Amino acid sequence: MSEAVETVRIEVSRVREAAERFIANVGEVIVGKKDVIELVMVSLFSEGHVLLEDVPGIGKTMLARATARSLGCRFKRIQCTPDLLPSDVTGIHYFNQKTSEFEFRPGPIMANIVLVDEINRATPRTQACLLECMQEQQVTVDLDTVSLQRPFLIIATQNPVELEGTFPLPEAQLDRFLLRIRIGYPSQEEERDILSRFQRTNPLDSLGSVIGVDELLELQELCRQVYVEESVCQYVTAITRATREHQDISLGASPRASMGLHLASQVLAAIRGRDYVIPDDVKHVAVPVLAHRLIVNAGSRLKGQSGEAIVKDIISAVPVPVEKQA
Repeated sequence: MSEAVETVRIEVSRVREAAERFIANVGEVIVGKKDVIELVMVSLFSEGHVLLEDVPGIGKTMLARATARSLGCRFKRIQCTPDLLPSDVTGIHYFNQKTSEFEFRPGPIMANIVLVDEINRATPRTQACLLECMQEQQVTVDLDTVSLQRPFLIIATQNPVELEGTFPLPEAQLDRFLLRIRIGYPSQEEERDILSRFQRTNPLDSLGSVIGVDELLELQELCRQVYVEESVCQYVTAITRATREHQDISLGASPRASMGLHLASQVLAAIRGRDYVIPDDVKHVAVPVLAHRLIVNAGSRLKGQSGEAIVKDIISAVPVPVEKQA
């Protein structure tokens, strides 16, 4: 084994150790749901935005706040309402009467971790102000462009069952979310543990940081060094291209989705202690990376088809690369 390969393997162990610390720390607040917390880790180490979508009371906001508390980063929260303005998010220039000059007052988007709660309650005009910062990590206010400090991550939540007073996210914005995660109801044992854990105090109040800003940036760079064999790259592109040719889909996954699936697979492999990607890594993240980017035909929707089901069908249909025999 070459010295370079050995170095990468040792460095990947740092990613796994940090992931274990993060999962254990968030697990002090979120009971069970280790697979969900692991996907949040994938978004953090990919520096990709995550959309938490589920019914009320599942713990979406709690998970987002526990994630922010576990990182030594600047955290801000945006509570979306129909009267929220773009300037309330990005910031404004105001006239300072003491200095007789215009000064810039930054908005809550100028942070490392930004919780956008109930994002679909904001109007399309306000939702649109997030497009630039989500893709280019910068904000343009009036004629000034301000770069956002890395790491930068948006954790958005939305309720899929309420329609009144909400505005569906456009496809351009959905495509900017690396992952869409559904938490799901807890089991009976987990729900009993929730009642016991939150009986006297809220464990979120005493939750501390386990990963600092500099360490997080280093881990993000390490994850990009995970080796992806050519056949696995072809497997990634085969899955995304299959979404564009599927009879039940009118709009398939974009090249940005292919890059997201590739990077998310690298991060998942590193989190699990490997310095190389296997097809199972791609399969595991395919649904949360791709399903929300697809537009299902109206006729297929009436038949009960969903993006998640279609992605699962594609995964089962696309041939899996196997190791070549010597």
